[in-house]
Amino acid sequence: MAIRKLPSDYSIRGFRRRLANFDSVPQFALLGIVSGLVTGLVILAFRILVELPLSLILADDFENFESLSHFHLLMMPIAGGVALAVILNLVKPETRRVGVVHVLERLARFQGHLPWRNALLQFVGGVIALGTGHSGGREGPAIHLGAACSSLVGQALSLPNNSIRILVGCGAAAAISASFNTPMAGVIFSMEVIIMEYTIAGFIPVILAAVIATLVNQPVYGSLTAFDVPPSVHMKSFWDLPFLLIEGAVIGVIAAVFVRAIKVIFQYTPSTTWLRMLIAGVVTGLVALAMPQILGQGYDTVNQALAGELALTLILAVCVFKLIASATTVALGVPVGVIGPTLFIGATAGGVIGYVGAHLFPETASTPAFYVMLGMGAMMGAALQAPLAALMAVMELTHNPNIILPAMLVIIVANMTASQIFGVRSVFITQMEILGLEFRQNPLSMALNRASVASIMTRSFDRTKRVITRERAAELLTDRPAWLLVDGEKGPSFILRAEDLTAHLEKSEAEEIDLQEIPATRKDVTSVLLQATLAEAFEALRTKGVQAVYVNRISAPMIDSVVGIVTKEDIESYYQS
Repeated sequence: MAIRKLPSDYSIRGFRRRLANFDSVPQFALLGIVSGLVTGLVILAFRILVELPLSLILADDFENFESLSHFHLLMMPIAGGVALAVILNLVKPETRRVGVVHVLERLARFQGHLPWRNALLQFVGGVIALGTGHSGGREGPAIHLGAACSSLVGQALSLPNNSIRILVGCGAAAAISASFNTPMAGVIFSMEVIIMEYTIAGFIPVILAAVIATLVNQPVYGSLTAFDVPPSVHMKSFWDLPFLLIEGAVIGVIAAVFVRAIKVIFQYTPSTTWLRMLIAGVVTGLVALAMPQILGQGYDTVNQALAGELALTLILAVCVFKLIASATTVALGVPVGVIGPTLFIGATAGGVIGYVGAHLFPETASTPAFYVMLGMGAMMGAALQAPLAALMAVMELTHNPNIILPAMLVIIVANMTASQIFGVRSVFITQMEILGLEFRQNPLSMALNRASVASIMTRSFDRTKRVITRERAAELLTDRPAWLLVDGEKGPSFILRAEDLTAHLEKSEAEEIDLQEIPATRKDVTSVLLQATLAEAFEALRTKGVQAVYVNRISAPMIDSVVGIVTKEDIESYYQS
């Protein structure tokens, strides 16, 4: 008998059934490996295609925009804006939603089911925008692509929605890891910003995805991180502490200005897509005429700041202009990421503070690179409201445990300054608000999203018509089901306990039985799909005003498609356990 069970246990149906339970660690681990592999390959292709046009225009260094003529500095972003306008006007409005905001929306409202059309637009649009120098990062597009590709794998296999949500988190972690070569920061970012919870079962697949994606990209881009961090980055003495507090507060203010600038600029943007893209190109091009360092990701400028090669006036000007260009680009809807600009702005702002400290206290102040790195973490943590992810990023980028203590201080001060003093929320949540997208997370929905209805549904039921004969009633009770699912005129109408029918047969000798009329515990029902999470089932109970759901294997109800019953009490018991 055990041998016969093996094929079904290892079939795709058995795999789905195991994934319905959040504690199925081996199955979720396998999903993490698949997600990491798929995401790693997609991000590798994305990075190569972004760098290809830049390497043709910028022969020496695909980030050296300073070598371009004024004509090219102006026309490259404008040409990219025109191309984006043409593409965006060819697709439906709902397909234009891309980036981290789109991922969060689909997680909140669609259980992580991301459409392939939006992902394709993100890929093409991101290549065009970054390839023509628009001020943004590749991390936002990468997160969308990783999350979407992983989600599409789950959708293709018809996996339960609770596992698709985990796949989205795996894809996001893998994307960050592959972009920065920082797997731990990718894991924490995914858990802190995307999934928004920390669980042991959730960590395992996300960690595996981050590791696999990093390994896929390392043969091409090497094992070094995205920035050239000097090995001597550390706090020189405790006399740095006052400057660390100042740096945290200043960067917290800058983060608040950046987030609010996005909100204000959006309020004055035109409604037509082509005009927004054209304005984004023109503004970026004009700013680039004065400060070409703001084009693209600008990681070469960050490396110069880390090496102390930028003058104080230049690094201050670059910080201001980058903030203006990036806030405008993001607010106008150009399909680029916001994480890269926060790192750039934080690095240059930290560099300014480092220069001031070195000038005032040359004997005791730490190197400017120390403040540059802390500025990167502080700006990322404050703008994204993700302090732990920012701390992990700083630690992995420096490979220096001595920076952890000062980084913790600066990041928390910056985070609290932005959120508590200025009242700004995460840049992603702010973007959702200005787009009119609702985003709510509460402990109940988060807990119920971890498991599928298949993990707690009872299969002990029989389906029957409302009016039956005594003989038919006896047949229904032969297998001792827990529930009877009773059909009305338009399909299943209610359930009642089989034991109540048994009690009625003992007390009555009537040949015809109306299951709606006999004394019994009845519960009205509505339907959910087998892939649904317990959160979806609970929402169906609430909106329909019923007490139970019947679980359909397929979307179009058929006589034999109902596979289980879940009551409100079942869901409450799961949550309380």
